[in-house]
Amino acid sequence: MNRVTPGWRLVGVVGEGTPVDVVGLNPWTARWEPTLQRITVAHPSHPEQRHALDVWHAAAPGGHVVTFAAGGLSNGAWAFFVPVTSRT
Repeated sequence: MNRVTPGWRLVGVVGEGTPVDVVGLNPWTARWEPTLQRITVAHPSHPEQRHALDVWHAAAPGGHVVTFAAGGLSNGAWAFFVPVTSRT
């Protein structure tokens, strides 16, 4: 089993396109810029499952850049994670 990447926390799991607050940013309304990094997370409802998520940057209202990891889990459900140092 792949190890979970330390230093990341779950922000939310939502249906594709459903608004979610990722440190003041609704990622569905922003342009995502790839970082070429990936993390491994445990599925929030099925912790024995692992998922590889891409890490992204996006500009939030006010101009600050938000770093987040996102990816599809199953059936249109998307998970969003942020570094543990991110403000809520």
